[in-house]
Amino acid sequence: MKTRKLGRTGLQVSEIGLGTWALGSSVYGDVERSASETLIQGSIDKGINFFDTAPLYGSKTEDGIAETVLGAGLGARKDEVIISTKFGRTATDVMPGRFTAKEARQSCEASLRRLGRSYIDLLFFHSPFGPEEIEDDVWAELDKLQAEGKVRSLGHSVSMYEDTRDMSADWMRDRKIDAIQVVLSPFNRETRPLIDIARHLDCGVVARECMANGFLSGAIRRDTVFPQGSLNARYSREEIGERVDYAESLKGLLLGGAVKTLPEATYRWVLDQPGVSLALSGAKSLAELEDSVRASQLEPYSSAVLERGEALHTQDFCPA
Repeated sequence: MKTRKLGRTGLQVSEIGLGTWALGSSVYGDVERSASETLIQGSIDKGINFFDTAPLYGSKTEDGIAETVLGAGLGARKDEVIISTKFGRTATDVMPGRFTAKEARQSCEASLRRLGRSYIDLLFFHSPFGPEEIEDDVWAELDKLQAEGKVRSLGHSVSMYEDTRDMSADWMRDRKIDAIQVVLSPFNRETRPLIDIARHLDCGVVARECMANGFLSGAIRRDTVFPQGSLNARYSREEIGERVDYAESLKGLLLGGAVKTLPEATYRWVLDQPGVSLALSGAKSLAELEDSVRASQLEPYSSAVLERGEALHTQDFCPA
């Protein structure tokens, strides 16, 4: 596994990280605790040192299930890895966002208890919908948490991109945050201007939703029926068809030579985008993780292939 510097945090991170949303909720189907622990330990063995989680990754009755699972799964290896988590939204109280001093303190300390750790490497604002949600007192409290050694670096997990990109850029310029987490895949490229700002300001970039909610897995067909309550159940048959057709067109461009699968191609494409520090895999098993790990070992795509990919892309499909 190759590594890259996470911007001005100075952290050296694996090119592939493990996102744990699927380990804390049934959004992508249930995962047994024992399987989660096997995945977490196996990820470290494969060279992954970055794990992303959040209090939101839980159930309607329990916050931070993924944090608890991650802490237990890491066991004695907690200090071998880099952990990012978030604040401002919880599984039991998702809306509205709460980006206040009180919430930052309570959320951080609850996350530390669930993780069984004394510090968080990177604490993200969890997807504020606009600058009006950010209370002025939150920054002083975050400074205190850093001074106490409970938080090492701050970041912004970006959602509602059009409404929050300027806020995120200002935070980076003002050195309030050191990293951003953004949606990025061949299906959705809208965040690249913000990534470019981060690159020039030496801020880290964590790419998420790289597999476009599974449409880049190669396993979804036009007639696929998604379980009720899953993220993809919201799409009409026409929308599913559009996504499947676009994934097929990407196969024709990106597969060949050493690149054997569409997931390999997808993660390689993400890693080839300027400014990206690492790409998150949402794997639920070691078998699902393999493609992303292999992508880190592949040679970058040529500029000619990447340019043809730009010509092929005519719209951004909406993220989760």
